[in-house]
Amino acid sequence: MLVGVTHDDGPEQVATVVRKVADLRVLDAERSAVDAGAPVLVVSQFTLYADTRKGRRPSWSAAAPGQVAEPLVEAVVEGLRERGLHVETGRFGAHMQVELVNDGPMTLLLEA
Repeated sequence: MLVGVTHDDGPEQVATVVRKVADLRVLDAERSAVDAGAPVLVVSQFTLYADTRKGRRPSWSAAAPGQVAEPLVEAVVEGLRERGLHVETGRFGAHMQVELVNDGPMTLLLEA
């Protein structure tokens, strides 16, 4: 899961995202990640808040700065672990090569 954080996000949004990711029934046989014991990969992704409406350069002004975003991403990770899920993470702020395979016909955008 890719996690983007904006300026207004806080504990309430963290709780909502944790609940949704853990409990949404989107896996085979309408099971949730908790039901299936599915592992979760959490990668911070400020580019989810790119604004490309004007010009040729995206604006990142909607993305929260690292000192705000990092603790919230960590709170999502800890919340999922508290729900009993195995969680792997990327490294916050690092240039990473993340390989992703969408297994199925959907991609969901969760906004809290």
